[in-house]
Amino acid sequence: MTAADFLPALPEIVLALGAMGLLMFGVYGGERAVQAVNGIAFSLLVIVAVIVLWLPAGKLVAFGGSFVLDGFARAMKILALIGSAAAIVLSLDYLAAEKQQKFEYAILILLSTLGMMMLISAQDLIALYLGLELMSLALYVVAAIHRDSVRSTEAGLKYFVLGALSSGMLLYGASLVYGFTGTVSFAGIAQAAGQGGLGLTFGLVFLFAGFCFKVSAVPFHMWTPDVYEGAPTPVTAFFAAAPKVAGIAMFVRAAVAAFPSIADQWQQIVVFVAIASMALGSFAAIGQHNIKRLMAYSSIGHMGFALVGLAAGTPEGVQGVIVYMAIYLAMTLGTFAVILSMRRREGMVEEIADLSGLARTHPAMAFFLATMLFSLAGIPPLAGFFAKYFVFLAAIKAGLYALAVIGVVTSVVGAYYYLAIVKVMYFDEPAQRFEPMPQELKAVLGITGLFVLLYFVYPSPLVAAAEAAARSLF
Repeated sequence: MTAADFLPALPEIVLALGAMGLLMFGVYGGERAVQAVNGIAFSLLVIVAVIVLWLPAGKLVAFGGSFVLDGFARAMKILALIGSAAAIVLSLDYLAAEKQQKFEYAILILLSTLGMMMLISAQDLIALYLGLELMSLALYVVAAIHRDSVRSTEAGLKYFVLGALSSGMLLYGASLVYGFTGTVSFAGIAQAAGQGGLGLTFGLVFLFAGFCFKVSAVPFHMWTPDVYEGAPTPVTAFFAAAPKVAGIAMFVRAAVAAFPSIADQWQQIVVFVAIASMALGSFAAIGQHNIKRLMAYSSIGHMGFALVGLAAGTPEGVQGVIVYMAIYLAMTLGTFAVILSMRRREGMVEEIADLSGLARTHPAMAFFLATMLFSLAGIPPLAGFFAKYFVFLAAIKAGLYALAVIGVVTSVVGAYYYLAIVKVMYFDEPAQRFEPMPQELKAVLGITGLFVLLYFVYPSPLVAAAEAAARSLF
């Protein structure tokens, strides 16, 4: 192998070497090195994103075809890197205030991001499993990073036990697929899958069950509300953003690249999962009082909406998924910037009732949170409306009318609990004021808020990039 053979994996190699170098630096520097580690980790993610964009265009393949860098991988990697970099920025003030500054935190995020990037580019079942486990193992540790908190430790343990179960199911599905096709490469599986067979269908079901767990889609969503509520808030923000992008990318690539000839079989699974996720996300969130639990159910619902695009199984559907994930990422990061600002002198608060009268005590914060919530509900002309428009349009073009109608109905039901928060902020009597909002959170909220608010003015760059990325898969 020559140096050119490693070129497609250059971003991953830089990230891996950087993370290991930072680990050494952190071990020798101890607690004093925390701020430097955070700063370098953020810079490293930016550098890696630049390398992803700098690499030659077209489809690049490495490691005997098991690793691919195409337009789809580029788009999803950039989104995952943005999510991870924003998660580091969101956590700076929180970890300092909670006296939880650990140099390992940023390094774990880097290693998890490395797993995500590997996962997004995986072109065979072994590379996919390696990327998935690298991402997940770092996430289990990050969930339980607040060692003195019972809630955080419980969240990490629940996630680990259920994650191990889902990995077992995914691995069992992968072994069945390998057993019935005789190959682990997606191209080989696609050729062999044409003959079909009951064993292959069983393998597909187990494989998709593992995928559903990673994107917290129904019926494998059970860990999400508990882990989101128990994990430290910046960790919850990270969970809701970057790993979801990688999970959806893995779902789309495996379905489209490995099983195109039995699309009618996996479409049934995806349609069922999408409907169940949209319905549960809409109805279960109505009774929530804790805003992090509400965001957990919201995220389950949004993964259902994203899967509507995949259910279409067309380039337009995949384009819709990419646009959806980009807009979902911005809305989620913006919302969590406000949730992380819910701090009083005695500490963090998480109840929706604590936002009472926010419009009078912190008008700018209330305005941007209301913008995010209206967008999450899919109200025009905000970005969230266009995200849903693209996936529903793809479903209608593919003849999945019932799926699109159910999507619209659950969207309307879901709007109730988003608007209930707006009502609390604007019409209830003011509660005790929050502490002033830190600069980093203001920056994240400002950037994501303006993107969501002004997306309709110039949507074409994102739509065109998503279209090119989707075409590279087919």
